[in-house]
Amino acid sequence: MQSVTAEEQTVEQLQSRLKALQAELQSTQAALAKAEQEKQLSNAKLEELSRAEPTLEPDNKIRFGHLKVGGAIRANYAVGDYPETGGASRSFDDGGNFALDTFRINLDYENGPYLGKLEYRWYNGYNFLHTGWLGYQFDENRQIQVGVNRVPFGPGPYGVSQSWFFDQHYYLGLSDDMDLGVKYHQSTDNWDWDVAYYVSDEGSYTGSSHQSARYSYDVVNESGDGYEERNQFNLRGIRHFQHGEIGTDLGFSLQYSQLKSRGSQDDGHHYALSGHMLNKWQAFTLATQLTYYRFDVDRNQPLGTNKLVQMGAYDFPSTTAAEAWLPAISLSYRYDTDQLPWLDYVMPYVEYSVLLKQEHDFNDSALATVGAAWASGNWYIYTDLSASNGNEFIGGDDPFGDRLGANQNDDWQTRFNINFGYYF
Repeated sequence: MQSVTAEEQTVEQLQSRLKALQAELQSTQAALAKAEQEKQLSNAKLEELSRAEPTLEPDNKIRFGHLKVGGAIRANYAVGDYPETGGASRSFDDGGNFALDTFRINLDYENGPYLGKLEYRWYNGYNFLHTGWLGYQFDENRQIQVGVNRVPFGPGPYGVSQSWFFDQHYYLGLSDDMDLGVKYHQSTDNWDWDVAYYVSDEGSYTGSSHQSARYSYDVVNESGDGYEERNQFNLRGIRHFQHGEIGTDLGFSLQYSQLKSRGSQDDGHHYALSGHMLNKWQAFTLATQLTYYRFDVDRNQPLGTNKLVQMGAYDFPSTTAAEAWLPAISLSYRYDTDQLPWLDYVMPYVEYSVLLKQEHDFNDSALATVGAAWASGNWYIYTDLSASNGNEFIGGDDPFGDRLGANQNDDWQTRFNINFGYYF
């Protein structure tokens, strides 16, 4: 009997040990699953932040202590529905036009928790500051930036777009918009939060226009007695989900700003609300966004109506509908070309966005793009075929400056574009 009891005790001890090992195994599996999810989310965020620049370029920037110096030079070929000139034009019949596009200098500073970025760009006939801020990294999840920095609005730094042309949000100042102020970012396990206050837009620099020599689109005071952006507030929240192989970033963006009158008209204001989502499955990315915005302006402004607002960038002013809905969608696929020594990856994409204007006398403005981005070391090349019935950079027969406003011609035009970028 004593021998049986000893065997039973041994079995019970083994069973107890087995249960403990099973519990440890389940705990370890849960921890590994959580770590893998966090890794996938981290990789998704990293890809999103770097996708519009060469993600595989070597870190060969010149270093001066804590300061890195780099830049880029880009050239552009364009051909499309443009008037014939008999010279170097972009017309199909003239064979298109190849010209220097951009030269830029980048400074990146990092010294412990202290950060800073500066970017200045030169184009043909005008130049401007793109970025200029100093920051502090509290820890891996919290950061603050003060200066000219990117406004937190939309699913990522470039909205839903992967293309060289962006989507229509950009031309409304609602993606990749730079303004002067302070921005605070905080990440948790499942959320990214951004809160920002901007005292003004990024300013105008050297060019032929009065206030439009700048990188991103803002309300501009071209007449001297129009409106200027002041006291803008932004809030963005993005929730991260993981369902098997599908990662989802579901978010919202809010924006409100004052429009300071420099003439006899009353002050105005502007607000925008947006819902957006990124879905990632393997190498596919589906980005969707729906935005409503309104500029509340006085009909006594220099434009003579409260249905339009004056905006500008790249040294060209234009008019924009004061109120509209803006849906946008983009589907892309990243293919890593490990079998090709001369190419790192190619990313084909298809995009569509449309400005649905609330003024019934205005025609809507759509933009559709099919293209691909090609990365090879320091080279990053865009090849895009775009069609639009209301974008200032697609086609040349319609009157410039009205296409996001009344868009009276409502004429579909096309442009094929190749942008060659070398980053150093």
